[in-house]
Amino acid sequence: MTTTSGLNIVHTESSCGWGGQEIRILTEAHGMQRRGHRMTIVCPPEAPIYTAAQKLGIAAVALPIARKNLRGLFALRAWLKQQRDIGVLNTHSSTDSWLVAVARLTLRGDAPIVRTRHVSTHIGNNWPTRWLYQEATRHIVTTGEALKQQLVSENKFDPTRMTSVPTGIDLERFHPRDAHAARRTLELDTARNYLGIVATLRNWKGHTYLLQAFAALVSRYPGWDLIIVGDGPQRHNLERLIGELGLGKCVHMIGNREDVQTWFNTFDIFALPSYGEEGVSQSAMQALASG
Repeated sequence: MTTTSGLNIVHTESSCGWGGQEIRILTEAHGMQRRGHRMTIVCPPEAPIYTAAQKLGIAAVALPIARKNLRGLFALRAWLKQQRDIGVLNTHSSTDSWLVAVARLTLRGDAPIVRTRHVSTHIGNNWPTRWLYQEATRHIVTTGEALKQQLVSENKFDPTRMTSVPTGIDLERFHPRDAHAARRTLELDTARNYLGIVATLRNWKGHTYLLQAFAALVSRYPGWDLIIVGDGPQRHNLERLIGELGLGKCVHMIGNREDVQTWFNTFDIFALPSYGEEGVSQSAMQALASG
């Protein structure tokens, strides 16, 4: 479907990580671009989303916005000053939301700021935060109804200025496939069973608990391997724990993969023992869609 008059939509993302949030931004931007809108993603040059956007044919602008500092503020302000026809400014993380809001204080233009909340981290009730969410921001989008209700109950934000847009899954990509064929494609032993997790290697995703549980069960279930798909800041710590638990031969750390849908189809069981900032788990839904 193509619109008759597209908007110029700018997404900002200060995070230098890679996970469900970044994937959702790209998926949404790609879909909106296909509908006739002009999309731009503003992010740090070192952020994985920068190169990922370019691969999808989405315009990407590299600015030093990974931290809340004057360098990032001035760079973002200078770039925004040059833009004449922005229809929507969609911010995604705390840092870029603050930089955009402060930069807009000194610029002409009425492009509304839309703040998307991806995680369930508690938001402070201090006046600067209320200004950011209720004054500087025109509308709040949450990635699930529970996140919206959290902002209403804990922060007393105006529910009429919030919309829940649940994260979707591409069912053409994630669907049941033959497990043996998937394992042969990935050169895995078709005679073994596989427990799998697909998640960024952050502490609150619960990889440590999964490894400890697997270590306690592996002697009773010697035919099972654990596959960890994803990368992140906890990789070194998890590799050390795997060694300490003596799991080197039956735990496989695969890293980030573009063929993640095939990995889902190799798993007999999917696990996601996250306990912290989960908003809407894309990997859990992808696993369900994959059967």
